[in-house]
Amino acid sequence: MKEIERLKDISKGRDDLEQLLNNTLDIIKACEDLESVTKARISILGKKGTVAGIFKKIPEFPYKDRPLLGEFGNLLKKVAEQELDSKEKQIRAAIREKKLAGLAIDVTLPGRGKPLGRRHILNMTIREIVSIFLSLGYRVIHGPEVELDYYNFEALNTPTYHPARSLQDTFYFKRDDPVKDSRDDVLLRTHTSPVQVRVMESTKPPLYVISPGKAYRRDEIDATHSAVFHQVEGFAVDRGITMGDLKGTLEVFAKKLFGEEKSVRFRPHFFPFTEPSAEVDVSCFACDTAGCSLCKGVGWLEIMGCGMIDPNVFSYVGYDPEEYQGFAFGMGVERIAMMKHGIDDMRLFYENDVRFLRQFHV
Repeated sequence: MKEIERLKDISKGRDDLEQLLNNTLDIIKACEDLESVTKARISILGKKGTVAGIFKKIPEFPYKDRPLLGEFGNLLKKVAEQELDSKEKQIRAAIREKKLAGLAIDVTLPGRGKPLGRRHILNMTIREIVSIFLSLGYRVIHGPEVELDYYNFEALNTPTYHPARSLQDTFYFKRDDPVKDSRDDVLLRTHTSPVQVRVMESTKPPLYVISPGKAYRRDEIDATHSAVFHQVEGFAVDRGITMGDLKGTLEVFAKKLFGEEKSVRFRPHFFPFTEPSAEVDVSCFACDTAGCSLCKGVGWLEIMGCGMIDPNVFSYVGYDPEEYQGFAFGMGVERIAMMKHGIDDMRLFYENDVRFLRQFHV
C-alpha cells in the first residue's frame, strides 16, 4: 500500500513517528473479534485517539516540520480506517463461514424423520363412537354451538322454571324476561340435544341420527367437570319403536365400545325430554360388579342417559305421537374416554401435554 510506504518514508529517522506507526498497525493486526475492532477504532480514530494526538502536537514543532507532520497524521488516519475496515470484514466473513459450517448438511448421514402428530384422544373417542353407530345405520348431523333458548330448552320440554335454565348453569348472550317469553334468548348450548329438534322439524321420519359436538355449562373446572365438554347425542324416530329397541341398541354399542364381556344395566331416571327415562351403566372395569373404590362400591359405572322421546317434544316438530315413536340418548365423551383408558383427571385432556397425548395411538 503506497500510503504505508509514504508513512515509512516520513518516519525514517524519526523514532517517535516510526514507533507510532508500528504501534497503530500492531493494534489493528491484533484484533480478533468485532469488539476488539471497535475498541481499536476508538483508540486510534477517536477524539482522544492516536491520530487526534498528532494534530494536537503540531504547534509544538518547528514551522518547517509542521506540513510533514500534518501529512503524516492524515495518511495515518486514512491507513487506519482502511485497515480497520478490512479487519472488520475479515472477522465478519469468518463468523459467517463458521455459522454456515454449522448449518451444513452432511448428505452421507441417514435421514432423521420428524415425529408425526396424532389425533387427540377426545377426537379418537368421538370417531370410535361415531363409527359404531354408522355401522348400525345412523347418520351424523352437526348443529350450531350458539343456540336459541327455544331449541335448547323449550322445544325439549324444559319449562321456564327448570333449574337448568338458570344463569348459574347456562352461558347466555342475550336474555329477556324468562317469565314472558324466552324463546329468542341466545346462549351457548348446554347439550347437543337441540340438534334433535332441528332435524325433526325439517325432516320426516324415519330418522336415525347421532350428533357429536361441544357443549357449555357454568361448571367449576376440576378433575371431573369442565365449562367446555363434548357430547354425542343420538336419536331414532320411526313407527313401532319401543324401549326394547333402545335397550338393544345401547347394549350393542356398549359391548362394541368396552368389550363383549361387559354387562349393561338400565336404571330409572328423569329427563325433561324423555319418558320413560333411564341411565345406562356398564360393569366396573376394576371389580366387574363386585364393588371397589373406582365404582364407589356399587360395581357399576354410568356411561349415558337415555329414554323414549316425550310426546310433548313431538308436538313442537309436528309429529303425530300416535303414529311415530322414538328414543334418544346422550353421552359425555370425556367420561367415556376416562373410563375406557383409566384417566382420573379431565383436565389432562385440555392441557395438551405431549407426554400424556402420545400414550394414545390411532
